[in-house]
Amino acid sequence: MYFAALLARTEDGWEASDTELDDVETLSDLADLAREAAPEDDTVLVLIEQEDAWFGVVRIDGEEDPRIYVSDAAAAARSSYGEILLTDELLGREPGDDDPDLDALDLDGTEDGEDGDEDDDPTAEAGVSGEIVPHGPVGDAQVLDDLGVSEKQLKSLSEDAVTEIAESLGASEVLETVR
Repeated sequence: MYFAALLARTEDGWEASDTELDDVETLSDLADLAREAAPEDDTVLVLIEQEDAWFGVVRIDGEEDPRIYVSDAAAAARSSYGEILLTDELLGREPGDDDPDLDALDLDGTEDGEDGDEDDDPTAEAGVSGEIVPHGPVGDAQVLDDLGVSEKQLKSLSEDAVTEIAESLGASEVLETVR
């Protein structure tokens, strides 16, 4: 089960709204949706959580590029909402580099079905699109530092992360109104 909310910081404090991600196909769509929630160029946080699997924070400050943190890239990669956040840049890939690099393929004679030594990265997993993504957090772990949630705090969150983030921001009451 997913939960997604927008928290917009205004001069009067945080304002929350729940959001439907069904029409969001790209990070750019998500950023546009978030910017619409801010009356001016205020900070907007998009908090996405898949129960017991992963959470993501997208921070939009005016027209700046979104800053993203995902708690578990491999878990998020198995989710259509997670794949929106897992950009090439976030995963350290060259944009548009979807074609396999033939020089990087391991053609050691095992391609005919022979057993070979498995050198697969135990910290990586294939996502919905078949691309390999790492287990564990990716992105800007300092995305909420100036708002009172340290990198260490963010990395230690697991269950009910969105609620804990909102509590740290002083926005738990407004978040509960949209839950």
